[in-house]
Amino acid sequence: MRIHGTLTKWNDDRGFGFITPAKGTADLFVHISAFPRDGVRPQLQELISFEVEAGPDGKQRAVRVMRPGQRAAGRPIAARQRQRPQGRRLGGVLTLLAVAGFGAYAYSQYTNRVTPAEVPDSDTAVQLASPSSRYSCDGRTMCSQMTSCAEATYFIRNCPDTQMDGDDDGVPCESQWCN
Repeated sequence: MRIHGTLTKWNDDRGFGFITPAKGTADLFVHISAFPRDGVRPQLQELISFEVEAGPDGKQRAVRVMRPGQRAAGRPIAARQRQRPQGRRLGGVLTLLAVAGFGAYAYSQYTNRVTPAEVPDSDTAVQLASPSSRYSCDGRTMCSQMTSCAEATYFIRNCPDTQMDGDDDGVPCESQWCN
């Protein structure tokens, strides 16, 4: 509720003073921050209207001071923010989650993408899954250069120009490693 009164005491150096209400109650403290920020300094004997609230110390003080002919300012920013609907905040969070989910899905699709050149044929897939994949073609072509049947089998299946299967039955180094 707005009350009318007169600014009866003012200390411009310290930025506070006292208002005498029109209806004979005790003087009320007023701080410079309660006045409009229009660049006009408070003047003694100035007629003003104000609202009363308890200060941090629990004492009554004048707040939201207005001069005659001024429009009432809206509620303080803090009060407007407190009454902001929760739906906006929730909508923002849901939007952010949707964007993050879409991004994660797109990234997983991008990283799992296989080009036709990368698709192994069935023989290669079996060879890649076998434990013999620890071998690599390094130019060896003869049975005397191998150390096991598994190594010779890997070389005959994966490396070009090997000379380890004399009878062309698919079993390499039959007299040395793969009996």
